[in-house]
Amino acid sequence: MDGRFLNRSVAGRMLATRLKDYARRKDVLVLALPRGGVPVGYEVAGALGAELDVLIVRKLGVPGQPEYAMGAVASGGAQYLNNEVLNFAKVSPRALQAVLDEERAELTRREKLYRGARPPLEIEGRTVIVVDDGIATGASMRAAVMALRSLHPARIVVAVPVAPASAEEAFRGVADEFVCVQNPAGFYAVGQFYDDFSQTTDAEVRGLLSRNPGVPA
Repeated sequence: MDGRFLNRSVAGRMLATRLKDYARRKDVLVLALPRGGVPVGYEVAGALGAELDVLIVRKLGVPGQPEYAMGAVASGGAQYLNNEVLNFAKVSPRALQAVLDEERAELTRREKLYRGARPPLEIEGRTVIVVDDGIATGASMRAAVMALRSLHPARIVVAVPVAPASAEEAFRGVADEFVCVQNPAGFYAVGQFYDDFSQTTDAEVRGLLSRNPGVPA
């Protein structure tokens, strides 16, 4: 396919058709990157009969150079540290801890906003499908997956409706599988492949998570 998606929900249903091998498996969990990934993940979880949760990721920026990532933290206590960057930038344990505390606090705030009092779903030993509405640079998804490894899932599948042609190779060795509906030429931004790419609201995220489509009431 090489075209546009009507909206994120339609993109999610199309993505789900590429993930049929994971349908009706009790070990499968869909984790969506908020906010735009949640409508996509909702459709995927519903089609597969899987649980749905959010995977919130916070980049750990080098002190004084916040755009320079030295790692990431994500939902459920996931953490990834790039020791090469830490050593090169001479980040002290105290400075690292300060950044960790700040980003974990923001992570907790966002999790409470989206999930309320519900705890994160169990990840260890499960097949985790990480979903977003698309990949441009892949930086957020890569950080999320590398942090997620620390929670010891059995398998990590990165699944998106659209990504550049180079994305699959970029995630080789990072994720166990990369699934994408289309890899168009002339890729500039994810939004160019959607007719409706309006911002997903916090209220929409909370509503979709509360319905958890793959789990019978």
